[in-house]
Amino acid sequence: MQQKEPNQKLRNKMEKNYNPEQKNMKTIKQQDMIVKSKSTETPIKKDDSKVEEKSEEKKIEEKEIKKDKKKIERIKKEEAVVNAKNLPISTKFSVSICKFIKGKEIERAIADLEDVLAKRKAVPMKGEYAHKKGKRMSGGKYPKNATEQFIKLVKSLGANSNYNGIENPIIVEAVANKASEPHGRFGRIRRKRTHVTLKAKEKLNKKENRK
Repeated sequence: MQQKEPNQKLRNKMEKNYNPEQKNMKTIKQQDMIVKSKSTETPIKKDDSKVEEKSEEKKIEEKEIKKDKKKIERIKKEEAVVNAKNLPISTKFSVSICKFIKGKEIERAIADLEDVLAKRKAVPMKGEYAHKKGKRMSGGKYPKNATEQFIKLVKSLGANSNYNGIENPIIVEAVANKASEPHGRFGRIRRKRTHVTLKAKEKLNKKENRK
């Protein structure tokens, strides 16, 4: 009974102080606060259609700028050059191949070099070599490694001439020079190295040459 008496006193005080209007005012204030918080949280909606249109226009402008940069006219060059250094081929064979190629069109030169690999056509060489069949040729040989390297060089020369805008390229200059020979194992052997330069120009017609 002693414990129940203080609880009853508290209840009586709460009943005296209870005011229903205060409760209603609290609920109204809480609702106002919720509404204000929602109004501040909700961002202002922009027109998505306008934003998308602007972004698309920017993309189109960027694409046009890139196209304009690519469409810059390339300066047409009169000649195409290929420089190869320290090729692992014989200088003697490369000199004879340069003479064999010079003055020919690129396609014809590649075809002739492929015939050399297939041993259908020999490269004319001076010296004590076996006799081979061909016009103005006493001796000749079929140098495999050198011809393979020269086929690569002539193909790259054709690609350079196309890039430079040369329509009918012809090999005007073909030079082979001896490079420094590095030592092999234990310094007994000297490795063969050669520098090669090829140059191509536009093929001129006979009428233009006469002028």
